[in-house]
Amino acid sequence: MMFPENFLWGGAVAANQLEGAYDEGGKGLSIQDVLPQGLKGPRTAGPTPDNLKLKGIDFYHRYKEDIRLFAELGFKVFRTSIAWSRIFPRGDEKEPNEAGLAFYDDLFDECHKYGIEPLVTISHYETPLYLADHYGGWTNRKLIGFYENYVRTIFTRYQHKVKYWLTFNEINSILGSPFMSGAIPTPKEELSASDLYQAIHHELVASARAVKIGHEISPAFQIGCMVLAMPSYPLTPQPADVIAAMELNHQNELFLEVQARGRYPGYAQRYFREKGIHLDIRPDERELLQENTVDFISLSYYVSTCAAADSTAADAAGDLFTGVTNPYLPSSAWGWQIDPQGLRFVLNTFWDKFQKPLFVVENGLGAKDELVFDDEKGQWTVEDNYRIDYLQQHLLAVEEALADGIPVLGYTIWGCIDLVSASTAQMSKRYGVIYVDRHDDGRGSLARYRKKSFYWYQKVIASNGAALHD
Repeated sequence: MMFPENFLWGGAVAANQLEGAYDEGGKGLSIQDVLPQGLKGPRTAGPTPDNLKLKGIDFYHRYKEDIRLFAELGFKVFRTSIAWSRIFPRGDEKEPNEAGLAFYDDLFDECHKYGIEPLVTISHYETPLYLADHYGGWTNRKLIGFYENYVRTIFTRYQHKVKYWLTFNEINSILGSPFMSGAIPTPKEELSASDLYQAIHHELVASARAVKIGHEISPAFQIGCMVLAMPSYPLTPQPADVIAAMELNHQNELFLEVQARGRYPGYAQRYFREKGIHLDIRPDERELLQENTVDFISLSYYVSTCAAADSTAADAAGDLFTGVTNPYLPSSAWGWQIDPQGLRFVLNTFWDKFQKPLFVVENGLGAKDELVFDDEKGQWTVEDNYRIDYLQQHLLAVEEALADGIPVLGYTIWGCIDLVSASTAQMSKRYGVIYVDRHDDGRGSLARYRKKSFYWYQKVIASNGAALHD
């Protein structure tokens, strides 16, 4: 089974992890500017020098060089995000910041110069900090209106430059990281379930409004949702473990049920009832959700997990996900279990349940890379055979899903160029096929180097996947 002729090969990044220039061009502070240790660490009162994201890899000033490298790779699509606080520095202004809008005009023009289609995440873990501190983040219904104003502004401005949009990055990650994902300043342990799910409802309504506005502005827009896909398997064939896995999967699929089918499923209503969760859902919102479902479903995929009814089972290492360790799978240096077949499984599951085209917009291996000199080529590189193997096995799983009849629109490697990790805020957790000379202590020239995986991925794209079998 070959990949379709129009398959969208590319790479993915987030503005807050690579742009830098946190205080340039009229940009306001985002929640990332006070998370120097990533999602695991405490927030700071303001930006601090140890926050690598403040400079990132200086993509803000070097994007032309980087997009030229993406063109050399053969990218058909480049997934990035718009930093909300570049457009609305506080988030609640009526008028946008022109300097921020102009930056993304130039960025998208540069992509089109090489025939690369932008795929734009509207909100990727970078809510304006002001909205967190002054409104309580997405717990406040007012954020729907602020988001709508932001969405209308960028949809109108870029309607002839961007076709593919994602409303929220990994929207289900709010369950594990309410501040980074939902800009909710209340500590997780103090946040009530009702407040958390009310914030989720506000995001889901905002997502549906974006779909509605986008289709009114341009019928050509393809607007998708995006979830952190992490299928849960039963740890054993015991029926209790099977039910535990089902319930863990339901936690994440709830977001797809609302965005792809337009309704809260029965299992969610049971959960709310049994947990005493009371949501303010207005009649017009139910109608909005029903009538404005997404055009496609996009997903990140890094791991699968197991579920067990027995609470003594060993927890799997993870940042945004929960579950127990699968005894049959190897793990990365950061403890993330590697399961290529899980990607085929989750693509089949999502298609069977939701019947919407799918897009793998994040997949990759975070690893420690060593820059070495290649005497033969006379250049610095990284001999990252481990990354090539990881990507190859996962792309073969995508090919299997295509053979299963699943409409997969494309595949974008996460962190196609090294960037600051969202979970740990390190540079040493590298995902890219392009090495960036910057380190955890902030040192480095920021020079870019092609890794061995760069040339491998270039061949895969040029052959439309055939080189996966070489």
